[in-house]
Amino acid sequence: QVQLVESGGGLVQPGGSLRLSCAASGSIFSNGAMGWFRQAPGKEREFVAAVRWSDSNTYYADSVKGRFTISRDNAKNTMYLQMNSLKPDDTAVYYCAATSRVILLRTRAGYDDWGQGTQVTVSS
Repeated sequence: QVQLVESGGGLVQPGGSLRLSCAASGSIFSNGAMGWFRQAPGKEREFVAAVRWSDSNTYYADSVKGRFTISRDNAKNTMYLQMNSLKPDDTAVYYCAATSRVILLRTRAGYDDWGQGTQVTVSS
């Protein structure tokens, strides 16, 4: 099992930037992947981005492509989400997730372990 702790959320104005971090501990799988999801009030949790641990291949939702960048630091067992040009529609609780596999990375079913979430609010 992997323990995940997110940080870096907060309140930001439209057009601003935030960087989220997700620190992982426990049984880290070198051939697995990690991802970010988000859930706005009254909506389903949706995929944001994912990165494969072995080769850093990345995947993005169309809604964030070109604005968000996912990355990882293997030495620190930490994943990041750099969020630029933020919009009010990006307001949500952001969750990081981990998996020992590299399938279904755009779906909740593809992940085994989840963090507790961090709130991101984009508002003027």
